[in-house]
Amino acid sequence: MALAQQVQLQRDPGARSDIARRVAGSPALQLVGRRLLTAIPVLLGVTFLTFVVMNLIPGNPAQLILGINATPGAIAKLDATLGLNHPFWDRYWLWLDGLLHGNLGISYSNQQSVNSDIAQFLPTTCWLLLYALVVSLFLGVVVAVLAARRPNGIVDRISLAISMLGLSVAPYALALVLIYVFSVRLGWFPTISNSLGNSPLTAIRALTLPAASIGFPLFAVYTRILRADIVEQMQREDYIVTAKAKGVPPWRVLVVHATRNSLFTLITLVALNLGTLIGAAAIIEPIFSLPGIGAELINAININDLPLVEGIVLVFALVTVAGNLLADLMYTVLDPRIRYGRAAS
Repeated sequence: MALAQQVQLQRDPGARSDIARRVAGSPALQLVGRRLLTAIPVLLGVTFLTFVVMNLIPGNPAQLILGINATPGAIAKLDATLGLNHPFWDRYWLWLDGLLHGNLGISYSNQQSVNSDIAQFLPTTCWLLLYALVVSLFLGVVVAVLAARRPNGIVDRISLAISMLGLSVAPYALALVLIYVFSVRLGWFPTISNSLGNSPLTAIRALTLPAASIGFPLFAVYTRILRADIVEQMQREDYIVTAKAKGVPPWRVLVVHATRNSLFTLITLVALNLGTLIGAAAIIEPIFSLPGIGAELINAININDLPLVEGIVLVFALVTVAGNLLADLMYTVLDPRIRYGRAAS
């Protein structure tokens, strides 16, 4: 049957053009196109603002690289080598021109390509953020559902206490407590994770405490927001009353009906918190000596390494834009009635 359809498509150009029109007219594809067009000025604005801020930071990068004992002649020579003696607009335009050709420039500190630096350090940060996000989402959904099953019950009160603790503690303070308890006292996890090792188990041990430091506050937020939304769905929505009247089991009403509709709020929250998640990685990675892009960003800011900072900030901005686009697409997966780009009748 599939072979017959393929032969029919090859013989009928009109059928192929009809399929092309349907694909081009897809609401999801139109949404992706609009979001990508909107992302272009956003990314340009992020790069320009970063360039301005880095140029306003006191200190000469050449002086920071060579040290306080460097001679004026050596500083002037390094300025010329790095292109720091050019006007602001010329330097930004040269960087932007390189970006359009896929070249993020050369790092001031190590004279290596920014592309290679990002490729070296980005995987560690991606695994860390993925670990923290997936575990916090999974535990947050499970605990929220259990808490919403009996509002003000024992599980709800325990989850409230844990969530308040997670909302009250800063990630860097939690990281220090976790290091003291689980590394120094118990010895379960390494204190310094300067390498992920060669095995998955070693990588998990190295990333567990940093991921817990980032993920625990996220878990607290997700749990409370989702629990409140599920309780509201269970108490106020007509479709819940209808499902109960049809004899649908309570757990099925809670999980399939109420929780599924409450996931819209959770997806929006995750998309809005992507920037916070990335910022937390820049704070947590230096504490655990993780060789990630967040720690590299802090080092680059300390020595005013403009090309490296620009490249890392651009990657963070791309991740944030892509995450928000994915959230918009997931709305249509959860509720097929949503069709972007079509006006409601």
